[in-house]
Amino acid sequence: MHKLGKVLVAAMAVAVFGGTAYGYTTLESLEGVTREDVIEAPDPGEQPADGSLDILLVGRDSRTDEHGNPLSPEMLRELRVGANGDDLTDTLIVLRIPNGQKAVKAFSIPRDSWVAEPGTKDKTKINGIFGHAKFASASAQRTAGKTDKAEIDKVAITAARKATLKAVEDLTGVKMDHFAEVNLQSFYDISKAVGGVEVCLKRDTKDIKSGANFKAGRQTIQGADALAFVRQREDLPRSDLDRVRRQQVFLAGLAKQVLSAGTLANPARLSELIDAVKRSVVLDGSWDLLDFVRQMRGVSGGGIAFDTIPVVNPDYRYNPRQPTATAVQVDPAQVRAFAASLIGVQPTTPQAPAGPKVDVVNASGKDGLAARVSDLLAEKGFGKGETTADTGRRTSVVRFSDASGPATEIAKLLGGLETEKAASVAAGHVQVVLGQVYKGPGVSAGGGAAGVRTDQPITSEDTECIN
Repeated sequence: MHKLGKVLVAAMAVAVFGGTAYGYTTLESLEGVTREDVIEAPDPGEQPADGSLDILLVGRDSRTDEHGNPLSPEMLRELRVGANGDDLTDTLIVLRIPNGQKAVKAFSIPRDSWVAEPGTKDKTKINGIFGHAKFASASAQRTAGKTDKAEIDKVAITAARKATLKAVEDLTGVKMDHFAEVNLQSFYDISKAVGGVEVCLKRDTKDIKSGANFKAGRQTIQGADALAFVRQREDLPRSDLDRVRRQQVFLAGLAKQVLSAGTLANPARLSELIDAVKRSVVLDGSWDLLDFVRQMRGVSGGGIAFDTIPVVNPDYRYNPRQPTATAVQVDPAQVRAFAASLIGVQPTTPQAPAGPKVDVVNASGKDGLAARVSDLLAEKGFGKGETTADTGRRTSVVRFSDASGPATEIAKLLGGLETEKAASVAAGHVQVVLGQVYKGPGVSAGGGAAGVRTDQPITSEDTECIN
C-alpha cells in the first residue's frame, strides 16, 4: 500500500471521516464537506507548537444533519432515537500525531469529566459545555435584537463548538490544530459504507435507551447497531468508562476496516464512504487537506493507539445537596502531563496563581479532606499553602488577616462558609478550617488522589473482548 495513503487513512479513519478517499481518488472528492471556522488564529507571542499535529474529534448527540437541518422521522426511527435530543458532546477524542515519529496517539475524555467552564469560575460536566454556550449565545443575540432563527442558530452553534474546543484545550494543555465533528447519523452512514466493523463482547447485553441488544462473542456491526454500540452505557459495569472503551474499540476496528483492501480496492465502497462523510461531518475551515498529506510524511499508519485520560474519582459527588449527582473527577495537571507524555514533551506550566496562598486545616476527622480542598482551590487560581490537621471542630470557617475579598470568594466556592478576621493568619494568606459538618466540594473520598489509568491502550490489532 502506498505509504502516504496509509498515513492519511490512519489519521482520518481514526477521526471517523474517511480521509482514505484523498489518498486513492482526488483531493477534490471531498470538497463538498461542511466547513466551520472553529480554530482561532494564534495570539501574538503565543508559544510555538509542541511538535505534534493535534485534532479534536467531537461526537455530538444531535438530531440534525451537518447543515443543522432536522433528521427525518424515518431516519430517527432507524437510528432508534427520539426527536428531542440535548446538545451534548458524548464523544471527545484528541488525536496526537507526533512529527517525525512512527505512532499515532489518540485519547478519550469521558463525557462526564468535571471541568472548568470556559470564561467562568464554574465547573460542569464537559459534555454539557456545548449546550450551555449555544444557549448563552442565542440568548445574547435575541437580546441584541436579532430575529432570524437560522442565523441565530448558526452563530450559536459556532460559539458552542469554540467553547467545547477551549474546554478541551484548558483541560489537556494541548493547542488544537484542527477540529472535526460527527453526528448521530455519522456512525450509521460510515459504518455501513465500509461494510461494518468487527467487535467482540464478553457477555450478552441489552439497553432500551440506546437500542442496544447484543450477544456475547464476535460480531460485525453497522448502521443502527453501530450507533447503539457506541452510545450504550446502561447494563455496563463501569457505565461511562465502558462506553468510552466501546468507542475506542469501534474506532480501532473502523481504522482496520478502512485500511483493508476490501475498502481501498472497491471503487463503489470508496464512493459510498465519500458520500457518507459529506453527509455527516463538519471540519474546521482552516484545514488544508493537501498540506495535511505532506505533514504526514514519515509517519507510519500502522501504530494507532487509543487511550483514556487518568481519572481521580469516577463516582465524584460534586453537589452535597444532591448526593446521587455524580461526575468523573479529573485533575487538570495530571491530564496535561499525560497528554504531553504521549509525544515525549514536558507539559505546559500554568501561570502562577494570582490569588493568595490558602492554608487548609482539617478538623473534620475525614482523611484526606484538606488535600482535596487545597487541590480544588488551586484549580480556581489560588496558591497552595500548608495542609494540616487539628482536633475536632464542628463548624467550618474561612479566616483572613488583611483582605476580606479573597476569603469571601473562597467561602462561596466551598458552599457558603462563614468568614472572620484573625490576626493569627499570615499576611497574604487565607486559612480554611474544615469542621465535622462540612459538606462542600472535596468531601467525597477519592478527590485529590492521584489519577489512575482506566484501561490499557487499544490498537487496531487488538482482539480482546470487552464489556
